[in-house]
Amino acid sequence: MRILLAPDKFRGTATAGEVINALAGAFTALGHTVDSKILSDGGEGFLDVFGGPNRSTVVTGPLGDEVEAHWRYSSKTAVIEMSQASGLALVGGAEGNDALAASTFGTGELISRALDAGAKRVIVGIGGSASTDGGLGALRALEPLHRLRGVTMQIACDVRIPFLEAARVFAPQKGASPKEVEFLSGRLVRLSQMFVSDYGVDVIDLVGGGAGGGLAGGLAAIGGQLESGFELAAEEVDLADAVERSDLVVTGEGFLDEESFDGKLVGGVAEYAESFGVPAVAIVGESFNGSNHSLGVVSLVEEFGRNRAMNDTLGCIGDAARLVIERHRP
Repeated sequence: MRILLAPDKFRGTATAGEVINALAGAFTALGHTVDSKILSDGGEGFLDVFGGPNRSTVVTGPLGDEVEAHWRYSSKTAVIEMSQASGLALVGGAEGNDALAASTFGTGELISRALDAGAKRVIVGIGGSASTDGGLGALRALEPLHRLRGVTMQIACDVRIPFLEAARVFAPQKGASPKEVEFLSGRLVRLSQMFVSDYGVDVIDLVGGGAGGGLAGGLAAIGGQLESGFELAAEEVDLADAVERSDLVVTGEGFLDEESFDGKLVGGVAEYAESFGVPAVAIVGESFNGSNHSLGVVSLVEEFGRNRAMNDTLGCIGDAARLVIERHRP
């Protein structure tokens, strides 16, 4: 068979590239032909879709500390990954975060640096953020905003949720208590009103406006175009052609749940496979309530036990490839 590999990262355990290497080795050893695509839905790994970073800038991290953020610039196009400047991983996860103070100022600084370099097209990958500031920090870092005239800004969103839902849905994952979620939700309401009065843009009903803790909505208020991060990446790597030429598509991620099918990478790959009538399987660390879809699933925890799945993830992924062939041969 000709097998296309298009996985997401296994967050905290393996990068998408490492997952691809483990799968490619296993499938090749079984006598199959392998193709692969590096994809992203806008979060971590978004830069790799476009060839990887070739610049770095020291900017303000989510909680005010300096961080070195990598980005890409070529032919007057800048590619920026917000997780590099404002990511939750930069503060050690939810346990190390201050959900109220976390800011997107550093992402704004990266965009500003791209403008200074002469960028006329700026692509901002949204996802993996520590903040729920509605993009206010980024907008402050971008002032004066007239520098954006004549610049196309594409906002690659990893979720479809609206602006005012950002705190309720994702702030708890960033360490926010119930009272802090309530405060953050109120702040988003006030920001949405400010965007209307200051910029004449109502972000409340924009699909994906809540991505990145509302950064997507904030950038849309100053002219950014909200797009599906997955679709943007899929177009960049010509995923449709690769899927059409395949006999089986294998994707995957660390945790599969219904959110995985709401603008995320795994769901996007599954939709592409279905549209071309190609079988698709997801190799995942663990599956939670993810049974209401036609995608085949191999869970590492279920097949190999939690201990081995956590401590020998890449080994398990290689073994899972053999299970895929046994159970899901077209």
